[in-house]
Amino acid sequence: MKIAVIGASGNVGQRLVKEARNRGHHVVAIARDASKIAPQDGVEVVQGDIADASSAKAALAGADAAILSIRFQGTDFDKVIGAIKDSGVPKLLVVGGAASLEVAPGKVLLDQPDFPDFIKPEATPARAALDKLRSGEKDLDWTFLSPSVFFEPGERTGNFRLGKDQLLTADSGRSSISYEDYSVAALDELENPQHSRQRFTVGY
Repeated sequence: MKIAVIGASGNVGQRLVKEARNRGHHVVAIARDASKIAPQDGVEVVQGDIADASSAKAALAGADAAILSIRFQGTDFDKVIGAIKDSGVPKLLVVGGAASLEVAPGKVLLDQPDFPDFIKPEATPARAALDKLRSGEKDLDWTFLSPSVFFEPGERTGNFRLGKDQLLTADSGRSSISYEDYSVAALDELENPQHSRQRFTVGY
């Protein structure tokens, strides 16, 4: 499979590239600054702005699937999705956020009174992006994968749980997933789709 990773120079993007490459996929690593991506066997590095339709079309040409791993704050999500659709990529997996997950039926983490203010500028547009996909995107085969609250470097264990819209919490009370295991879940979904036009989550 030819998989394009948009935002391949970021913390999550780097792990997604590595996981896809280790599984034998042809990887197109896309970043605004391609110099931040080290050359790797089996990885085609492309510099491009995914919000630009012509740039996106060239970068995504021939890809079987794309993974969007960029910051939501300051991003025109409609423009990005439009450019991806125009490129002809049939499948998109969006690296989402945890703040739109439910902590109880009908109670979203982002809306809780103790939700940190400094996270809201990223969490709010992330939830809006999910809402837009759910309410209006009928042409693109999308999937939105939310991590757990603590999303950080760690180990690739392959031992995690999947959920839908409810926040996953371990017996310790901590909600977490490593970048590495998140990438395993993401590539599993692309190889064996189970959540077409849905959001799901991953955690320990």
